[in-house]
Amino acid sequence: MSNDRFIPLSVPNIAGNEWQYVKECLDTGWISSVGEYVNRFEQMVADFAGARFGVAAVNGTSALHIALLLSGVKYGDYVILPNLTFVASANSIRYLGAEPILIDADPLMWQMDLDLLEQFLQEQTVLEGEVLLLKKDRKPIRAIMPVHILGNLCDMDRFQSIISKYPIAVVEDSTEALGSTYKGRSAGRFSPLGCFSFNGNKIISTGGGGVIVTDDEQLAKHAKHLTTTAKASPDEYFHDEVGYNYRLVNVLAAIGVGQMELLPSFIKRKKECVAYYKASLQGVADISFQQELPEVETNGWLFTIRTEKQKQLLDHLNANKIMSRRFWMPMNKLPMYSHCLFVQHSDESDKIYNTCLSIPCSTGITDEELEIVQREIKNALS
Repeated sequence: MSNDRFIPLSVPNIAGNEWQYVKECLDTGWISSVGEYVNRFEQMVADFAGARFGVAAVNGTSALHIALLLSGVKYGDYVILPNLTFVASANSIRYLGAEPILIDADPLMWQMDLDLLEQFLQEQTVLEGEVLLLKKDRKPIRAIMPVHILGNLCDMDRFQSIISKYPIAVVEDSTEALGSTYKGRSAGRFSPLGCFSFNGNKIISTGGGGVIVTDDEQLAKHAKHLTTTAKASPDEYFHDEVGYNYRLVNVLAAIGVGQMELLPSFIKRKKECVAYYKASLQGVADISFQQELPEVETNGWLFTIRTEKQKQLLDHLNANKIMSRRFWMPMNKLPMYSHCLFVQHSDESDKIYNTCLSIPCSTGITDEELEIVQREIKNALS
């Protein structure tokens, strides 16, 4: 029996006060980057993550760009990055004229491989004064950007223990991980600056949007200054440094406020989807799942399975109107990053890319649709 309805991968769920809040913006004329909903939204995200301050931006990429800038990354520097990530992570580094050093993925958790990271830092770097240099060309390694891929987190205690030995800044790419925790501590809170994203497929959406969270008041003020074109006077068009037109607009923040009110229910539904898929697909053919540490609670953002029959399954699901998608192509496979230093033993990133696919897990997915998805996966692999 074929499926006659289209089941999307991960789409927004507009089910609360979003229409009311947007209408208020339209009725009052407060639709641009100045408005109370921007302030409300960024504080709601900060509060949810357990941070003192939030600074809203137009998207997660711009949030990462500003966070790297505030962390001291300059033209010609290196920033350590997982090879397996969405391209925005690497792009935000290149916006500053810096270059990624790519670390291969852990084969089970799909996060940055901490063994490789530790080995790289011990063997391929040297400390000169207060600056960490790459041995082969003596260029500074200024920062590291851990990425919580699919809302999962690596062993953050070990990560922090490794990094604490070196004078490099940490910028946390938590764009997929709002609602995920390690030992009860929110993603985005293991560094001075953490970044979230709210584009159309994230666990909550503002259409496009991001938020930087921090406990540092001066960093928060500077981030807000930079995202509002560095305008230094309320009355004059006086700008005291190069700024960016990155401030989230009020009408989108209004959607975000409505979405944040629904976030606990969204996380609950995501976890129900994860539990259903794991129970129904466990032991089916060669399917396996992303490993999670006992200390980690993920938000279940984008449920992804692994199978050697990836193409066969992908073709079958899409033919049956069930949207599924391969993992991101690893950064070292993209033309603009293929020259970057890639630290690896056996290119696990490529193996993950060629065996993983994400399956429908919208917060509005019905139990009937979940049943259709798992049934068609079994049909494809039987």
